[in-house]
Amino acid sequence: MSIHDNEGVKQLLIERVKTSETPRDVLRAPELRKLYSTIGSIPAEERANFGREVNDLKQALEEAITEREAQLDSASVEQLDVTAPWGENASLPSLLPAEHGTHHPLIQELNQVVDIFTRMGFEAVESRQIDDDFHMFEALNFPKDHPARDGYDTFRTEEGYVPPAHTSTMQHRILLDGKARLEAGGDIAAISYGRVFRNEDVDATHEHTFYQVEGVYVSEQANLGQMLGTLRSFFETYYDQELRIKTQPAYFPFVEPGLEFAIEKPAAIGGGPGQWLEMLGCGMIHPNVLEAAGIDSKKYRGFAWGGGVERLVMLKYGIEDLRHFESGKLAFLRKFNT
Repeated sequence: MSIHDNEGVKQLLIERVKTSETPRDVLRAPELRKLYSTIGSIPAEERANFGREVNDLKQALEEAITEREAQLDSASVEQLDVTAPWGENASLPSLLPAEHGTHHPLIQELNQVVDIFTRMGFEAVESRQIDDDFHMFEALNFPKDHPARDGYDTFRTEEGYVPPAHTSTMQHRILLDGKARLEAGGDIAAISYGRVFRNEDVDATHEHTFYQVEGVYVSEQANLGQMLGTLRSFFETYYDQELRIKTQPAYFPFVEPGLEFAIEKPAAIGGGPGQWLEMLGCGMIHPNVLEAAGIDSKKYRGFAWGGGVERLVMLKYGIEDLRHFESGKLAFLRKFNT
């Protein structure tokens, strides 16, 4: 008995491979399975020869399948015209539907921070992610070669530009933009927010890239009492509870006096009386910073503050490791998007 007695099954299957978009499926064709099932029912003296023919057929099919798959692969690749003008071969990528996306937890919380301050009457300005030495240091009362610059160790481009180490780089611009309003009898009230960059070793409490929020207020009557009331109101709103506050002296070149601002550890994260958390730096704007923007420091006074967003969020939700925010772990991110 020969497989050729089975209605030309070999030719039938090979032709099917040549026209199929999924040629490997032919190996599961009922005609081929029928040949294998026939082996056990034919006479013993014919069985070996028949088995060899079935195996030869399968090998021929494998060769035809390999050839067909190569043809399909070649046909699916669009030839690239390397001599074409720019954009000739460009096409829009296939994107996932937007409804499957969510805000990153840091952006959720940053939006809340901005919302609280704007409801207080502060204008919100997004910080830059590349700046110059003047706005990073000189406009903020950091003279060249001043040792205080070492505390803001950051990166530099070959052209001398600086990825800002603090959102205070926007302070000079805020003062310039608000000068006319100030001289017309109004005030300057703005926050700047965005990413900042520092040359840091990454661990559970340090990152080279993080978010900050800076605040600036200038008027004829600005004072420390107004600043402390503003900050206390912000933290009580953000943590949704009454809080005690305290300050201690600190040095920052762009404020005089300079203070570190602390709050009593919120009960929501297991805090109790007498447990303090230092949250940000603040103080009265240094006269040199006002004068650099053309503002008369004898007539006007201001206060400023700045702090990290990640610290706020970690305390609010009891997050133990800063690196979770940049990890991309879905299990962590989904906790904020239930």
